[in-house]
Amino acid sequence: MASLRRDALKAAELGIRSVMPENFMRKLRLRGRVLAVDGIRVDLKRFDEVVVLGAGKAVLSMARYVEGLLSKHISRGLIVVPKELHEGHRLEKVEVAPSTHPIPSELGLKAARKLLEYAETVTERTLVIFLLSGGASALLPLPAPPLTLRDEAEITGLLLRSGATIHEVNAVRKHLSAVGGGWLGKKLARGRVLSLILSDVVGDDVETIGSGPTAPDPTTFKDVYEILRRYGIWERAPEAVRERVLMGLEGKVEETPKPGDPAFKNITNIIIAGLSDACTATARYLRSRGFRCGILTRFMEGEASQVGTFLAGVLRELSWKRGKYAVICGGETTVTVHGSGIGGRNQELALSASIRMREIGDCCLLSIGTDGVDGVSEAAGAIVDSETWGDAVRMGLNPVDFLRNNDSNTFFNKIGGAIYTGPTGTNVGDLVILLKC
Repeated sequence: MASLRRDALKAAELGIRSVMPENFMRKLRLRGRVLAVDGIRVDLKRFDEVVVLGAGKAVLSMARYVEGLLSKHISRGLIVVPKELHEGHRLEKVEVAPSTHPIPSELGLKAARKLLEYAETVTERTLVIFLLSGGASALLPLPAPPLTLRDEAEITGLLLRSGATIHEVNAVRKHLSAVGGGWLGKKLARGRVLSLILSDVVGDDVETIGSGPTAPDPTTFKDVYEILRRYGIWERAPEAVRERVLMGLEGKVEETPKPGDPAFKNITNIIIAGLSDACTATARYLRSRGFRCGILTRFMEGEASQVGTFLAGVLRELSWKRGKYAVICGGETTVTVHGSGIGGRNQELALSASIRMREIGDCCLLSIGTDGVDGVSEAAGAIVDSETWGDAVRMGLNPVDFLRNNDSNTFFNKIGGAIYTGPTGTNVGDLVILLKC
């Protein structure tokens, strides 16, 4: 078990390292005065100024790379990052503003307004390098009328506890924001915009990542209404939220900018890295350790506890085979909160799996958030094996009770198995590793 756990932890570490900005940002190169990335070439001689803007959990390191590459060309800039990452930043040309995640705050409101002020100054002779990663939705709270920041924070909390997917959560956020859903992009599009995006969304949909500030939005107010109804949130939503959605349904509030809007012809959105890169690096290491390794999916979704039960079933199937096997999953599960405990989707997935794994020998499962933060806990995730259940019982703990109370972090702190990394400076979703020896 100790050897399996070491392999799982090392594989997760290398997977996360592969999507650190200092690694994937190398795709952005400067040849003479031509900036190139992913087949796109931009001649800096065409512009009077280069402005760096952005928001997200990973953009501090992304901006640091861009400054190193383009320092003499950058005129000014502003990025918005979690306040935990704000301390000790070292940027010369780009201002760094702190904000909060996952619940929006006055700190983020101030930062969002300042970002819009930058956008208002863009001209046709401006090249904007926009850096975006997961977390931007909460970091850039700018409620659309008649909402207040309190309304936005309340509806965000309801959505995060409801079990809604990130696509659904951000569909709602976009229609309540003056920044997301392409609104920021419409302001920036007076210039030329190169948007470099680190994806934390299943399927890499640019309109969903960070609520798509620079991408047109295919969702509608009708979609928002149906999502809030589907998860039983409509009646509990702030009155201003219901008012705005109803006004949107009646055509009294303008829809978010849609695909085909000519305003976006000057914007290029590029997924520069994502979960696929982390899964590939993880698999590479495990194969070097002698495991027969496969990536089961990069589209893992669903209720965390149910996904955990399913993956325990995968391990049961592997237990019938001879040799060392590894299975990797990437994606983002959800938790419908019914209890009062402390945890997150990765720890809940691992706890659920451990209950079924008690009947399987010589196996382990690791589930981790690549950003280093799992739900409302300070852990990044958890690791369990076929002995976790027995260890809990010997300590007088019932894993089922902790699962029912959504109290996975408390469970793992008592028994061992919680993984603590602190904020990693990147964010591509969740990584799950199954090992059998």
